[in-house]
Amino acid sequence: MNAILGVIYHFIGGFASGSFYVPYKRVREWSWESMWILGGLFSWIIVPPVAAYLTIPDFWAIIGQGSPTLLGFTFLFGALWGIGGLTYGLGVRYLGVSLGSSVMLGLTMVFGALLPAVYYYFNPEQGKHTIDFFFTHISGITVLIGLLICLIGVGFCARAGMLKEKSLKSMDPNASSEFDFGKGIVVAIVAGLLSASFNFGIESGKPLADIANDAWKAANPGKGEFLFQNNVSYIVILWGGFTTNFIWCIYLLIKNRTYKDYAKIKAPLKANYLWSALAGTMWYMQFFFYGMGESKLGNGASSWILHMAFIILISNAWGVILKEWKGVSKPAYRSIIAGIAIMMLAICVVGFARTLE
Repeated sequence: MNAILGVIYHFIGGFASGSFYVPYKRVREWSWESMWILGGLFSWIIVPPVAAYLTIPDFWAIIGQGSPTLLGFTFLFGALWGIGGLTYGLGVRYLGVSLGSSVMLGLTMVFGALLPAVYYYFNPEQGKHTIDFFFTHISGITVLIGLLICLIGVGFCARAGMLKEKSLKSMDPNASSEFDFGKGIVVAIVAGLLSASFNFGIESGKPLADIANDAWKAANPGKGEFLFQNNVSYIVILWGGFTTNFIWCIYLLIKNRTYKDYAKIKAPLKANYLWSALAGTMWYMQFFFYGMGESKLGNGASSWILHMAFIILISNAWGVILKEWKGVSKPAYRSIIAGIAIMMLAICVVGFARTLE
């Protein structure tokens, strides 16, 4: 039952992440940096403390119990993750939306799932899987099989993206293109590695979550793990993510003089503020539900793979629903549908792996 609930919670979180950019598409007459940093205020600064306040008593006191080293590393991983998010946009520029998103999210999934296990192999900690677990236990081997299946699905999505761009180019040969596979793949590796830092931040901030978990279990004996334990560590991680994004967006707002967007007469200001706030809130909800899924499955490879797989699945499904694939060749359309189907199979395999432990 825990495995089923964990998969459901990760699906809801993946749906929130895979869908958060849809409200941004309703923002009009604003630059990217204007809407991004406004949404980020909700994602990283406003909503996380509200969520913690509603779920964890005295969460500020718990943060205060963290050592400077713990808080520093958790913040640092959040900042690195924030840089990964910014680099993500550069990867899309060189590889295109479909190919770039699929490659970078696929790499984030692999790095985030396996690198913590490598770390714990050299620095053992009770309750943490090491990398040898994935080669010596049936559950770990099944997780790796699910990861491999998911990467095959990512490959189909990437192929569909390349076919789509090729067909669009054939329809308009004069269209300019910044496609550069060499530069793109280097940026994708950097973005994938840095974006995986969020999972490292969860691991680093785990002692804060453990305090919240222990307090809840003491007050609620026999009721299992605390669903919302990670809400306290998210605050510190997202401080780091906000810092790097804020610095970059402020630079762009000043450089491009787009800070004027917030009072732009031609823009539908109320709607823009509302859609940006909604997008930012939806974005945070991915981790709210990730924490709930993690409380059922553990913050190991399974949770991270399921989370990233659902994001890739939902974001590509939105592309189909919003008819972004309308008019493309049949091979491209078949490839994206095959990719979605294969990732659904991978999700089932990884979810099943947890029942084998």
